[in-house]
Amino acid sequence: MRVLAGLLSLISLIACVSPSSAQDVAYKWDAGASIGLGGYLGEYSRSNPMAHAGFRASAWGAYVFDSRWSFQAMAGYSGISGSLDGVGGVLPADAPTYFRSAVGDLSVRAEFNFFAYGEGETFKHLSRWTPYVAAGAGAVVAVPHGSSCRVAPLLPMAIGVKFRIKPRLNLRGEFSMAKSFTDGLDGSADLYGIAGSRIKNTDWLSMLTVGISYEFGERCATCHYFD
Repeated sequence: MRVLAGLLSLISLIACVSPSSAQDVAYKWDAGASIGLGGYLGEYSRSNPMAHAGFRASAWGAYVFDSRWSFQAMAGYSGISGSLDGVGGVLPADAPTYFRSAVGDLSVRAEFNFFAYGEGETFKHLSRWTPYVAAGAGAVVAVPHGSSCRVAPLLPMAIGVKFRIKPRLNLRGEFSMAKSFTDGLDGSADLYGIAGSRIKNTDWLSMLTVGISYEFGERCATCHYFD
């Protein structure tokens, strides 16, 4: 929770000090997809979220507010797994030694570019690449093998870098973590005898992806208002 609070505070601070540059953006919408690795932090993987990484795929649509800000809706799928081999601690004798889950997530998030992102006149100081941060809220659905389906709220946060390959076409790399409000993404709960809740002792998702997106919906270049 401290990581999430720090990231949200950073975004809020940047929003207060960064100038608006909506007129620098030629297109209002951005849509894309990404693939990569999906991981997990929980009882079966307590320190390395990519110890048993699986396949990750996602797609998103975004409203580009200006050269600094965009607001996204994202849907994704991850195949996660874990093993108790090499994991210390006291466990019940009947605890499963391995798990595998199919995980779907849906979220909305705000994304902030550290540089004014775009392409055009040099006096606007637009950059063809930028690091960015993002945070939001959503929901996760997990279907562990041999166990019942779990549904819970989700808090995603991300850092990444994006690069404009050519006008309207963007490439990005991103690492993200998402806190779920359940201890059941792996099909097991409280394996170490530590009572959990929706706030503490819950599972995390991790994602390392590369993606591509395309901008569309050209803004009015001669209008005297921002649409």
